[in-house]
Amino acid sequence: MRKRAFVKAILAASSLLLFSCSGKRVIDETDVPSHHVIITYLTTGNKPHDSGTSEMLEKLNERLTKLVNAELVIYYIPWNNYQTNYNLKLAEKDGSIDLIGTATDWLDAWKNASLGNFMPLSDDMLKKYAPKTWESVSKEHWDVCRMNGSIYLMPEDNYTQWTNHGFMYRLDWARQAGLNGVHSWEDLTKYLSFVKENKGVIPWDSDGSSSTFQATGYISSKSDFIIADGITSTNMFGTRKSNLKKIYSPFLEGRELVDYAKLMREWNLRGFWKEEILTNNMTGSNDNREEFCAGLTGIEQHHTQTWYTQVYNKLKKQVPGADSGFFWFGEESQNVVYQTITHGAMAVSAASKHPERALMVYDLLRNDKECYELINYGIEGVQFRRNSSGYREPVPGSQGIVTNYWWGRNDDLEVRDTATAWDVFDEINAVYDKCKIDYPFSQIVWDLSKVSSELDAVSDIYGQYMGNICYGQDPDPEAYVAQFRAELKEAGMEKIIAEFQRQLDAFYSNGK
Repeated sequence: MRKRAFVKAILAASSLLLFSCSGKRVIDETDVPSHHVIITYLTTGNKPHDSGTSEMLEKLNERLTKLVNAELVIYYIPWNNYQTNYNLKLAEKDGSIDLIGTATDWLDAWKNASLGNFMPLSDDMLKKYAPKTWESVSKEHWDVCRMNGSIYLMPEDNYTQWTNHGFMYRLDWARQAGLNGVHSWEDLTKYLSFVKENKGVIPWDSDGSSSTFQATGYISSKSDFIIADGITSTNMFGTRKSNLKKIYSPFLEGRELVDYAKLMREWNLRGFWKEEILTNNMTGSNDNREEFCAGLTGIEQHHTQTWYTQVYNKLKKQVPGADSGFFWFGEESQNVVYQTITHGAMAVSAASKHPERALMVYDLLRNDKECYELINYGIEGVQFRRNSSGYREPVPGSQGIVTNYWWGRNDDLEVRDTATAWDVFDEINAVYDKCKIDYPFSQIVWDLSKVSSELDAVSDIYGQYMGNICYGQDPDPEAYVAQFRAELKEAGMEKIIAEFQRQLDAFYSNGK
């Protein structure tokens, strides 16, 4: 009874007029606080099969129940075909989910907002039901999260990370190959050739799923292409750093894609990956990252952050004498863009039955120390512990947690872990700081409505061609790219570019 009275008092104090997706509605004092609710959080990733996550959730839900009379459950969208399944789930709008992990650059956040899948959040709603988040996010950052005046996203804007992609490689092997590290695609080709001929492993045991990052990685290395976030998850549109006022697509014009296709054909012919590369991801028979950390393959493609937080120290521990480097996409042209603050963000489902309580839960996950450590690290003493230096490390023999909470991390509450190579983190930060630019279009919400059918069509064509291009499957790559571009034109690529050019012109004409 005391618990119920405590919760009721807290929530009654914050019950005011709210706005939902269908308009205004009044929340009576007794409507929200008097009953226990379940808040379902949707994230991308495979559902864990061990008991560590459920054990953590029991502990977390004790605190959530005490503070806001709610509990959290997690709905996972598996990585296999995640983009399609994610969008389909959001489109159901059946009230089965409340909090949605999203992103403007890789999870179609603005597209889903424009389709009515996210709830518009008024300033007053956020002030009352997520007050600590509201206070911690600047006006400028909230404005980045607005569309047509309403806020749709809560940004992960107080967390330092580098999610630009690149290739991790064995630095000790590169030196054996006569290279002072890998700093270009030409260096990378020499390195992989050395691995193929001397190390008795598959140079890159890829699962064939990294085509989007791989292709744009080459293009951004050989040009000053900058991706425009929020148009397509395939990263097909953007500008040049040297001309931020002109939309273009290197997938439709320029030599970079042709040169890349030729190089990938060369890699294929030289046996840098398995012959069945494009079906590798269906078998579940390999984990390239684990193989890399065990010294069983030559490269791994992913974020900078993955390298210094997960791979660097693990490789050194598992393979004595091994060392790794990171060839970041854009290194050759010093072309790196600091991510948008909505690379990770949280939205509320338009069909949520408990949007106010969902915001309260999110506010606690992001700002309450106990809730934060539980959702991110697990139970102290069970899943993690602090060493004598205050660094976080796993409890030996414990089952970890999988919450994939990438939508509200907070540097103010982070506990540095022993797995991360913090000296490498500091070094790569210094490198990036010398050449990075901030993402220039964070205040543009691209209107996709006038070209939505064309965007769907070109994305489908991208999916049909890009895997073959990225893994050198066609014997005549130049002709294959020409065929790809012809189909893009026929599907309306030029209409899309013209429409976004119009929007970019309007952005600059408004004094941006």
